[in-house]
Amino acid sequence: MSYLDHLITLPQRIVPHHRLSRIAWGIAQNKNKLLKTLLIHLFLLRYKVDLDEADHSHLSDYKSFNDFFTRALRPGSRPLQGTAGTLLCPADGIISQLGRTANNRLVQAKGRYYSLDALLAGDDANSQRFNNGSFATIYLAPHNYHRVHAPITGTITQIRYVPGRLFSVNDRTARSVNQLFARNERLILEICSESETVIVILVGALLVASMELTCCDVKAAMRHADRPTEPYFIEPNAANSVIEQGMELGRFNMGSTVIILLEPETLTWEPLLAEGSPVKVGQALGSFNTSVLA
Repeated sequence: MSYLDHLITLPQRIVPHHRLSRIAWGIAQNKNKLLKTLLIHLFLLRYKVDLDEADHSHLSDYKSFNDFFTRALRPGSRPLQGTAGTLLCPADGIISQLGRTANNRLVQAKGRYYSLDALLAGDDANSQRFNNGSFATIYLAPHNYHRVHAPITGTITQIRYVPGRLFSVNDRTARSVNQLFARNERLILEICSESETVIVILVGALLVASMELTCCDVKAAMRHADRPTEPYFIEPNAANSVIEQGMELGRFNMGSTVIILLEPETLTWEPLLAEGSPVKVGQALGSFNTSVLA
């Protein structure tokens, strides 16, 4: 960590994360046409957004800035690669880290690690099960598509909400804040198929006022001042718990990070995949080792 990194991220250690995020949520949800249009135009001046792939390419089609930010894509924009034995990318973004959870630790940034047990909020069974397994961290920049999709076909067997801080999750903050992803608010989804289990973690961040799931509504818990202070389990909606590869799982209502965990020796990563690789929903990340899973 450089002195500059520490200096720039210092205000994040002081500001009221959740209060700022609630304010941002209120502004982003505002349906005033003048405000909405102004915010979208300012955003487009700052970030390069490909509206040609959006389901609605006209700004007038969006009711609010958040409606624009969480925009859907045109059908066919993210074709699924590979077969049933392929792990698909759940989100658009950049691979910020990729590797193994050696000795109960994951790489957060160069020379900085964080605890698998802390990330899973004391879930001892899964900490042991996924230790020495594979992981990938995908950073979603503000301009990215912000919906998260299923990496495999299976059943959502567990959803856990973990309260926490809302530090930014960009590279600079990852280099500066200890245990960043284990300290931020997050949703942990366990997806099981007949042959493999994958954990998908949606990590909140500064100005992320809510993370919405298609299988249940958790927005209120993450937005209100009286949000829970302890982790708790959310019962998946039976009608939506069985998912097909590529289906939408949920969405971020501002930019953030997705972490994928896999059991030991179950996956071979795509050979060209590396730290810094841009990825998109439906892209093949790796192949499951059927001989190990059998």
